[in-house]
Amino acid sequence: MTKHVNPTTELAENVATPFENAQAMPVSAYTSEDFLALEQSEIFAKSWLCAGRADSLKEPGDYVTIEISGEPIIVLRDRQGELRALSNVCRHRMSVLLEGRGNVRTITCPYHAWTYSLDGSLRGAPAMEKNGSFCKQDTKLPAIRCEEWQGWIMVTLDADLPSVAETLSDVDGLVGYLNMGDYVETFREEHRWDTNWKILAENFMESYHLPMCHSGTIGGATKLQDMVCPEGFASFNYHHILKDDSVPLALAHPSNTVLEGDQRRRTWLLAIYPSLMITLTPGYFWYLSLLPDGPGGVKILYGGGLSPEFMNDPKAEEHFGALKKLLDHVNDEDRGCTERVWKGLQSKFAKPGPLSHLERPNYEFATWISKMVSAK
Repeated sequence: MTKHVNPTTELAENVATPFENAQAMPVSAYTSEDFLALEQSEIFAKSWLCAGRADSLKEPGDYVTIEISGEPIIVLRDRQGELRALSNVCRHRMSVLLEGRGNVRTITCPYHAWTYSLDGSLRGAPAMEKNGSFCKQDTKLPAIRCEEWQGWIMVTLDADLPSVAETLSDVDGLVGYLNMGDYVETFREEHRWDTNWKILAENFMESYHLPMCHSGTIGGATKLQDMVCPEGFASFNYHHILKDDSVPLALAHPSNTVLEGDQRRRTWLLAIYPSLMITLTPGYFWYLSLLPDGPGGVKILYGGGLSPEFMNDPKAEEHFGALKKLLDHVNDEDRGCTERVWKGLQSKFAKPGPLSHLERPNYEFATWISKMVSAK
């Protein structure tokens, strides 16, 4: 008889080992439907999640839609210019209201034309005057917590979670000198890959894979012996790389007189738990915001942009066109590597191996996940 494996227990035992003797996460932590359900309820429903950059919603009525732990949500810019998040479910017969992204003057249900203002209040409901229980003033789309932090739109279903600024204060302490909130998004795309969300998150967190996985792009410039992975913080892990001038946008613009020394060429890789991955340089940034789509699928919000100095550079479009081409190529390489890991996890011979000292962020990530799902 096959022994039943409890993924939560198996992961807890896995991370109880000191980092110096650590192993990769157990197979069940990636493949188990039950474990994913725990992640949805104990991690994604109780964390700050990224819906993109605030400057992607510039005008009143600009909106995007996301789904957190099965909950459809609208994030929009209201008539007063404030960011809001609202339930994306009609208060009548519970149809989803909006899809994708766009701009609306009002939110109109595609089923029975109930119409809501951008603050979620009900504007109109056809043919409801004969129902004595109907009260227009009492009918409103529920508000979801939404905060802007350093230019990011952050959303949570948890009414009691500390603010983003408090939760991520250590990020500000580490990279605040770059004024991330001033960077301007120049592209935003949505993708779905056939791999577990944690596999892609872990892939971002370590640069151990760069020489091989990215041999066609950035791998040749990587020196494993020079890499350092410091201990992370409670809400994120990180590592950083000093870049040369092979990608000019990775360096501070010549007009920037504030940054000094290595600040002008340091690239930061920030993995903000659970699923916001940011590469931040003095000249540009790019990011991945991840949501699980079953154990073997991940929905990806992929975007990036420029620092203010490069936005004002006459050759900014030319520079970023070349960089975007490189980033897309790097992403294609990552897709191949992470989807192969998911395929390998299906093998009866799949078994986690020991972690390199360059994979400390992966160990810290696994420890954080175990703590979150065990706290129930």
